[in-house]
Amino acid sequence: MRTRAAVIAAVVGLLLLAGAGAVYGYDRAHSDHIGTGVRIAGVDVSELTPEQAHAKLRRAVLDPLSRPVVVRARGERYTLTPERAGVAVDVEGSVDAAMQRTREGGILRRTWRGLRGESLDAELELDITYSKRALARLVKRVGKAVDKPAVDASIDLEEGDVTPRPSEAGRRLLARRLERQLRTRLLDVGDDKTVRARTVVVEPKITTAELAERYPAIVFVDRANFKLTLYRELEPVKTYGIAVGQVGLETPAGLYRVQNKAIDPAWSVPNSDWAGDLAGKVIPGGVPENPLKARWLGIYDGAGIHGTDAEGSIGTAASHGCIRMRIPEVIELYEQVPVNSPVYIS
Repeated sequence: MRTRAAVIAAVVGLLLLAGAGAVYGYDRAHSDHIGTGVRIAGVDVSELTPEQAHAKLRRAVLDPLSRPVVVRARGERYTLTPERAGVAVDVEGSVDAAMQRTREGGILRRTWRGLRGESLDAELELDITYSKRALARLVKRVGKAVDKPAVDASIDLEEGDVTPRPSEAGRRLLARRLERQLRTRLLDVGDDKTVRARTVVVEPKITTAELAERYPAIVFVDRANFKLTLYRELEPVKTYGIAVGQVGLETPAGLYRVQNKAIDPAWSVPNSDWAGDLAGKVIPGGVPENPLKARWLGIYDGAGIHGTDAEGSIGTAASHGCIRMRIPEVIELYEQVPVNSPVYIS
């Protein structure tokens, strides 16, 4: 009985040793292959050696990544090469990670999984790096070429020009969107390596129509020709005859604004030699001694636009610096010119 038991034990031992050897031999035979169901960046590397996986990833990933990205923007092309973008792919590290995933678990577990053809179902990322600064530089370059600031409508009153310069819409590159598109195409292994830059319209802050609304009235005084022209919303509506300052007391030239207005204004007589006995006095409005008839539009340091009963002075340089108008006409002008309206005197 003892002999028989010993024989059985020996046989069992031999079988166990043989099984262990078989398990060891199977595991060793597959130790240099990636397991079933392992993918790197979507590329199936199942049952491949590291060298084979490296070669397959090169064909599937590295070669496509070596193609430049082309940005198209308003008829121009801008190229970003992988070298300039600093693209680097850690294929070796990803393959090592696949081998580590394959070797997880004990020898019995690996052998059982292999014999059954069980899939690891493992999706591993491919470590790809790039220079964000390089992308930003290209986006900035495209933006510099594409961006166009909006132009507000304007007039150059400082030079006495009431002709409106029309507004123009601008455009702006969608920079963040372009940077996202660049990143996607740069790291994409597909055939399409083209990016179309998109822009948006930038509206002006002041359109031509809005400019006219900002200038309900502008007064232009032509001293040389003794004319005053009223503009409404940048269009001339009426021209009046005027008198201006005499030699030595010239009406001041330049751009001013209507500072104040009055009906039948009082006259604060300046302390000047020409004022005679009236110098320094205040003459009430509406009296014969007051030369400021009917209406007053003050523009600068005591000078202004007012009515006169000395109609014979219209068309001459006869005043003491003010702009004289016929009484019915100054009343008409007064109603159409609000305070703060520009007055340009040439």
